[in-house]
Amino acid sequence: MSPELIDELLSDGRERMAKSVESTRHEFGTIRTGRASPALLDRIQVDYYGAVTPLKQMAAISAPEGRMLTIQPYDKTALKAIERAILESDVGLTPSNDGALIRLQVPELTEERRHELVKVVRHLAEEGRVAIRNIRRDVMHELRELKEAGETGSDDEHRAEQELQKLTDARIAELEELLKLKEAEILEV
Repeated sequence: MSPELIDELLSDGRERMAKSVESTRHEFGTIRTGRASPALLDRIQVDYYGAVTPLKQMAAISAPEGRMLTIQPYDKTALKAIERAILESDVGLTPSNDGALIRLQVPELTEERRHELVKVVRHLAEEGRVAIRNIRRDVMHELRELKEAGETGSDDEHRAEQELQKLTDARIAELEELLKLKEAEILEV
């Protein structure tokens, strides 16, 4: 019975670690790099008739040029609320409203701003590494409980811990690679 339980725990850990890496990749996508990307606006929430609503649910967001985003609200009456939400957010872009469409010009990043963004990206990567380590800790705890309950032997537990460590190392290496690519993208002039 024990090999199935161990495989189940390792499979669960593998899935959760993959989700952590994917979540970090998504967070990296919301960091501005000097190029216009609709993902830059993913974190923006709009106060729409008293309900906080994600911007991407209220409007079509596109990047018609390399340095411009356009926001076409599904409801024209939401233009002012969207404009206010963008101004109050941390994206650092100033909206231009023509009555039907909001345009966001994405300026070149200054060297100082690039270095600040690299710090933000490194922080996000560290959060991802911590999440992966927490998953490892949880699975290790469950493995030890199985051993203490007599449902698995010491050798099986040890092999599973080694496999879990290899999995953890692989996921952290994947995060490091994502971090390196994102830093290069931000620092690219």
